[in-house]
Amino acid sequence: MLWAILILTGIGIVCGVLILIVNRLLPKEPASLKRAEQVNENLPGMNCGACGYPGCFAYAQALSKDNKVFFSNTCATVLQDETMLSGIEQVLDLKVDKSALNRKAVVACSGNCENVGTYTGVATCETASKILGGFKRCPYSCLGLGDCIETCPENAIHLDIDSNIVVIDPDKCTGCGLCVKECPRNVIKLVPANSNIVFLCNYQDLRDIPGREKCDSGCIKCRKCVKACPTEAVTWNRDKSIPEFDFEKCNDCKACIEACPQKILIELKNVSKKVKV
Repeated sequence: MLWAILILTGIGIVCGVLILIVNRLLPKEPASLKRAEQVNENLPGMNCGACGYPGCFAYAQALSKDNKVFFSNTCATVLQDETMLSGIEQVLDLKVDKSALNRKAVVACSGNCENVGTYTGVATCETASKILGGFKRCPYSCLGLGDCIETCPENAIHLDIDSNIVVIDPDKCTGCGLCVKECPRNVIKLVPANSNIVFLCNYQDLRDIPGREKCDSGCIKCRKCVKACPTEAVTWNRDKSIPEFDFEKCNDCKACIEACPQKILIELKNVSKKVKV
């Protein structure tokens, strides 16, 4: 019995010495990894990928190496949570202006586009868009099959049965951008949360598709919105052939909204007010 105790004690001592030696010889934990762990403690842990990284820890590693990543790949969930945001600011030594980073998703389509055929395939926008560019007259319109609805974590997206497109509720939207990545036709855009005006058309004149054309409710390029603006907050982008807005100059007079004959300029807060689900 005594020999057994001595042997076990000796084995324990040898193992302890070996652990001590290995601990001394192994490289120490990199400072960046330790910092990444601290950053990760202030992230939501959802691993949704909306930030552009495969998971929260990968995002934390990127932030620990370059804190400017937070401004180019902002986590919308962190912006909505004061505790997490405060922790991120402290760990990364940042000062974040929420108003400048907050985004809202908008469907850049006014809807009511005519169908050019009957689609009976798999009911997803991804599949339908691969068959002759979709089944609607405008090749850049929302197909309304709801891929984005399934991916929204805030239940902010609904199908409007009147216009036959999806509509995003700005009050519920956190600007995570998951729906933007999900849309195969790039119809969903992220706009500043303080946007006074949003443009509900996605048609691109420079990329004509044979047999397809702009719907009757799309932008007609009249530029009346540009001419009506008294503060020059609305300008015309010649390359994209669409109006653009400088909200620092905008005085919210709504002159451009009233001037638009197609009624595809609208206040962000009014986007989802008349939705019939």
